[in-house]
Amino acid sequence: MSRETTDLTDDPRHSLVIPEPETPEDLEDLALGDDYALNPEYVEMVIDAADRGDTARLRELVHALDPADVADLMGFLSAGYREEVIPVLDPEWLGEIIAELDDNLREEVLEATPSATLAKALEELDSDDAADVIDDLDEGKRAQVLAAMDEGDRAAIETTLAYEDETAGRLMQREFLAAPQFWTVGQTIDHVREAGDRLPELFFDVYVVDPSFTPVGALPISQLLTNKRETPLAEIMEPVTEIAVDMDQEEVAYIFDKYHLISAPVVETGGRLVGQITVDDIVGVIREEAQEDILALAGVSDTGRDATVNDIVRSRLPWLLLNLVTETIAVSAIAIFQDQIAKLVALAVLMPIVSSLGGNAGTQTLAVAVRALASKELNAANARRIIVRELSVGAMNGLVLAVVMGMATFVFYHNAKLAITVGLALVANIVTAALGGILAPLALEKMGRDPAVSSSIFVTFLTDFMGFFAVLTIAALLLR
Repeated sequence: MSRETTDLTDDPRHSLVIPEPETPEDLEDLALGDDYALNPEYVEMVIDAADRGDTARLRELVHALDPADVADLMGFLSAGYREEVIPVLDPEWLGEIIAELDDNLREEVLEATPSATLAKALEELDSDDAADVIDDLDEGKRAQVLAAMDEGDRAAIETTLAYEDETAGRLMQREFLAAPQFWTVGQTIDHVREAGDRLPELFFDVYVVDPSFTPVGALPISQLLTNKRETPLAEIMEPVTEIAVDMDQEEVAYIFDKYHLISAPVVETGGRLVGQITVDDIVGVIREEAQEDILALAGVSDTGRDATVNDIVRSRLPWLLLNLVTETIAVSAIAIFQDQIAKLVALAVLMPIVSSLGGNAGTQTLAVAVRALASKELNAANARRIIVRELSVGAMNGLVLAVVMGMATFVFYHNAKLAITVGLALVANIVTAALGGILAPLALEKMGRDPAVSSSIFVTFLTDFMGFFAVLTIAALLLR
């Protein structure tokens, strides 16, 4: 009896499914959603590899990501898992990842990274990013890291750290491309090709300088590549917008936005070129300043994803205590008119409505004013016009709301004088809210304070006090 050999691979019922090996592209697609946010399943894969002690798999998962995504991943991991991930990161990657980390996480990662490894990682960064990281180190480790770095990199970082925080000097990178004004396009291109590692990793303009190394113009790379080699730079260079080395970073961001800059030269006193700022740095500044203003309007600080309960309490409680004091003062108006409230309990029901509507109206005006101040749309030149405009808006909104609320009050309580009382009080409070919402940030700006920090507390106090006081004062006059 003969036996036939059956090839199972030819039978669809017995076909073997051999999974394709994972590629970095496959892992990246798995890691990121359509919105480029990390998928929770991918984070679980990283945690599972760490739990199993599978270093090879952990390295494969992490290195399939962009450094910015690895920094995001660090925020989703606990401290223990972060300690597992750090050793598998290549030094040339580690610097970019550290530069992208939130402040709280960065401090933790810096403490866990050996000084020699950190020095090697920071040498891969532009001088501005490296200085930003070095600034977060304690004095002892900072000295160790700087001592382990190349002399040129160390000097650039130390010079950057000598400038004030949140200024152009701290924001700029010291690597840039400059050419004398008597050079031609061909000479400049040859210089770029020969310079190699001495040039910044990314640059957009060639800064044309005079013999004192003062920028007299700029030449976009596109212009450099599309003109003939014999063309003198002086003939095709464009006007340049200089940034003073001590200029505040918010002012720098405003200039970039206003003039649609991609990069700009930074000059010290006397006009000598010392660095450049590029648009990628400005995007970070704009995001940081916007986040600070949003948090300041709410009276909180950014405590990060890893903040403890105590950290959050310390950031929020002082503002709540200040608010408690202002609200206590505001409700003192009620104590003055206790007799009126006792005679007509409806006043106690209606006062919070008047106060709340005023608070919301004040918040609207305040948000617009703070944004206008930040974007330089509001200053002494147009302040009076803006104040009149906001008062007009407040009066119109107040009248409409007064009619609606007055009618509702009459329907519920069948008391025309009460309806008139509430309507008049509402107009007074909405107008007060508009005035406070625009004047509070203007006054703080004039005093050199951040208008986003304490304006909301002042406006809330003003509208609550006026809401209670207006209702009760008008009631004392009309409801006798």
